This record gives sequence, C-alpha cells and structure tokens, in this order.
Amino acid sequence: MLLACFVVLIAGMKAAAALLQPFLIAVFITMVSLPMLNWLRKYMHPALAMLLTVGADLLVLGAVIVLVGGSIQAFIDAVPRYEAILRQRADDIITLLQNYGIEVSRDQAREWIDPGQLFGWVTSSMRGAVAVLSNAVLVFLASVFMLAEVAGFPAKLERAFGRSGRSSARFRHIQLEIQRYLSVKTAVSLATGILVGLAMWAIGIDFPVLWGLLAFVLNYIPTLGSIFASIPPIMLAIVQFEGLGPALAVAAVFLSVNLLLGSFLEPQLLGRRLGISTLVVFASVIFWGWVWPPVGMLVSVPMTMVVKIMLENTEDLRWVAVLLDANPRKKDRKLGTA
Repeated sequence: MLLACFVVLIAGMKAAAALLQPFLIAVFITMVSLPMLNWLRKYMHPALAMLLTVGADLLVLGAVIVLVGGSIQAFIDAVPRYEAILRQRADDIITLLQNYGIEVSRDQAREWIDPGQLFGWVTSSMRGAVAVLSNAVLVFLASVFMLAEVAGFPAKLERAFGRSGRSSARFRHIQLEIQRYLSVKTAVSLATGILVGLAMWAIGIDFPVLWGLLAFVLNYIPTLGSIFASIPPIMLAIVQFEGLGPALAVAAVFLSVNLLLGSFLEPQLLGRRLGISTLVVFASVIFWGWVWPPVGMLVSVPMTMVVKIMLENTEDLRWVAVLLDANPRKKDRKLGTA
C-alpha cells in the first residue's frame, strides 16, 4: 500500500512539473536569500530589510534573464553548426585510420559518435532552463511571499511555545546552520562561476558567461556538479578549435577550481559535519532529475542538506542524518553539538 501511494505521488509530481517547478525555484531562491534578509534585519527595520532583499533578488533575476537568456538561445541556434563540424571531424578521423590500414565502418562509427545525442541532452536542459525563466514573474512573487512568511515564523513559534521553549531554541539553531551552509555554498559557487567564466573567456570558448553561470548553478551539487558543468565547454572546445589543447585547458581549469574551492576552501569553511555521502548525492540527483528535469537536479542536494540539518537536530531521527553523512562520527547527544 505504501509503495503504491509512493508511486502515485511521484507520478503526480512528474505530471504537475510545469506547475511545481516555478515554486521549487522560488523555494530555492528563498533559501539563498534568507541569510541576507536575516543579516539586514539586525541593522534596520524589518520592512526595509525585506525591501532591500527583494530588490536584490529582482536585480539578480533580471540580470540572469538578460545576460543568460540570450546566450542560451544563441547556443541552441548554434548547435546545428557545431554538430556539422563534429561530424566532419569524425569523418576526418575515420579517413586517417583507413589510410593507415585500419578498417572502420563509417555507418557504425556514426552510430557510436552521434553529435545529435552528444548535444541533445545539453540543449534539452537549456530549453528547460528557458522555460523556467519564462515563469520569472511567478517565481519572483512566490519567493517574496515565502520570504515574508519565513521572516515572521520565529515570532509565531515563540508565541506558540514561549520564548524559553525547546522548540523555539531548536528552530533558531536549525535556522542558523541552514543560513551558514547556504551563505558559504553560495559564496563558493559564485567564486567558482566567476573564475570559470573568466577562464573560458581567456581561452576563447564561445559563450563564456553561459559556462560561468552553469558552473555557479551546478556547484550546489557536490562532486558531480563540477563534472556536469565541465562537459559542455569541453565538447565545445573540441569542436571549436583544432587539436585537443584547448579542451585539455578547459578540463584543467575545472579540475583546478574544483580542487581549490570545492575540495579545500569549502570544507574548511563548512566543516566536515556539513557534508553528504556521495552515494546520497548521486541518488538524489538522478531521482529528482528524472522527476523534475532540469530543476530537480539543481535543488536536490541543497534540499537534502536542509533536511539533514533538521534531522541532526531531532533526537528521534538523528540516526537518519548519520546515514546521510559523508563522514559519520560520534556526536554529542546535546542539541546543536557535533
């Protein structure tokens, strides 16, 4: 019975993707904007802090639509040209092999190296991103209402349970941990996107702004995100330039940035405790990417991380958080210690 209910629920979520995806993006924007809102509320009136946070979200959303929307469409329009170049490169390699006496069937080789399939998943994901951007007004309004609700939730909790209530203290601790995680993750992701975008521009890869944004967004997915973000510019470098030098340079950029920021700086800032098992990351990305492509892949890991933080602060369910942890270790039973 439970399995049947789960299947029906997932089928309904998949069927309602067009309606649910904008709200999912709004939840993500709210989570990322909440640290800024909480920081501003310490120094000014809550209404002014809310206005400044909403204004910042509007500026960022508008910049993304203006700068990236055109790049995505330009890349999609250029895909047929890239596919033709890649087919010509494949034919040249087959001819070279045949000149050296290595018999290779052109039809079979074209089945193995199909430019349509290589670029197909990239263009489908970008079309999905364009579809999400088309609902920008709905996403923005939903995030504004969510921010207003979340900002007033601690006061509601104190009225319900009292200022000294354990539930209120637990909620504040969970909020601080989520705020810390999202602040550090967003800052590291932004640095990753800027470095990748500048490097792609220096190498001469087409659409450097697009690849910088892709690196920023996918950096929210630990380990796998940098791999996914590197594939399109590497493919483009192979098509755009003669030889493998630029493609290797692109791969080296992603590897260096990931090692410096993702493997060294981020763990130092977050600590070992705020990590998720690679298997959990992989399963989460695959599952939610299948349910809500491509938005599900973006928000799967941040949502899982938020759930893990909440479970760590719940006595009865802390064992689930230990199973999700990348580096499980003995922790104090006291609330908020690790």
